[in-house]
Amino acid sequence: MAIKKYRSYAEIDRDLEVLKVERELYYRKAALNIQNAKEAIFPTETVSYVGWLYKNVFSGTVGTVLKIAFPYFIQWFINRKRGD
Repeated sequence: MAIKKYRSYAEIDRDLEVLKVERELYYRKAALNIQNAKEAIFPTETVSYVGWLYKNVFSGTVGTVLKIAFPYFIQWFINRKRGD
C-alpha cells in the first residue's frame, strides 16, 4: 500500500470519516452474520410453531382420536409385510 500524502487537515478528516463509516459497516455486517447463524442453529420460531401445533391438534376430540389411533397405526406399519 502506497503512503498517501495529504495537503490539508480537511483531507485527513475526510479519510478518517470514510474509515469510520467503513468500520461501522463491517461491524454491522458481522453482527448480522452472527444473528443469522444463531437463527440457523436455534430456529426458535419453528420450535414454538411445532409446540403450538401439537398443543392445538392433540387437544380436544381430534386429539383424543389421534392419541388412540396413532399406536395402532404404528403397530400396523411395523408388522406389515415388506412386499405389499
